[in-house]
Amino acid sequence: MNKLPQRTLAALALVSALALGACSSMSERDKATAIGAGVGAVGGAVLTGGSALGTVGGAAVGGVVGNQVGKDRK
Repeated sequence: MNKLPQRTLAALALVSALALGACSSMSERDKATAIGAGVGAVGGAVLTGGSALGTVGGAAVGGVVGNQVGKDRK
């Protein structure tokens, strides 16, 4: 299995942190959706060796899961 270069993982982490920093006006459900999509994208990329399809698929699944988890938060 191909591993993602450490620079790619660091860039993903940095972009995720910057993107989530702009979430202060979002609802809890929206925040959970965004976090789920970010985690899913990274997970999908890692599991598929950096495949674009795996990354997008992981983001989609993570976003749905985050949305459902966020609906219980108040």
